[in-house]
Formats: sequence, C-alpha cells, structure tokens
Amino acid sequence: MLEKLFPWVSPVNSRSEAKRRLKLILAHDRAGLNPQMIELMRAEILEVVARYVEIDPEEMELSLESNERISCLMANVPIRRVKAKG
Repeated sequence: MLEKLFPWVSPVNSRSEAKRRLKLILAHDRAGLNPQMIELMRAEILEVVARYVEIDPEEMELSLESNERISCLMANVPIRRVKAKG
C-alpha cells in the first residue's frame, strides 16, 4: 500500500517496471485513449491545479488502470506550496 502512495520508497526492478508499463498500455487500449489525448488531459490537469498551488510539472505522473468493469485515471502531482488567495 505504501508503495502506491510513495513509489520512491521501494526499489523498482526492470521486471516490475516492464509489468507496470504493460498494464498502462493495456489500460489505455481498453479505455480507448490515445497518447495525444492522455497528454492533453495531463496539460489541462496541470493548468487547473496550478491555479491553486505551486507544482512541479516535470514530476507529475499520470497513470491509467483498468479492469473488466472500470478504468481509473490517477494523477500524482507534487505540490511545492499553496498559493496565497487573491
């Protein structure tokens, strides 16, 4: 569970990384999302989140997981600080 929240905590070997990438590709195919659409969604998510907090866009991770019933889009956006209101 902690590995999902903090992926940097546990070492990643090439086998598990390849498995993760294959799952991502399969999820994209099942959801019918092409790479251009994923990148557009990533840009729009960053734009909205950046209105409220200072973020590190280079460190953002966007993943898509899918099973037979549902697809789930997850965004991991590192926040540097909350912006002042006004």
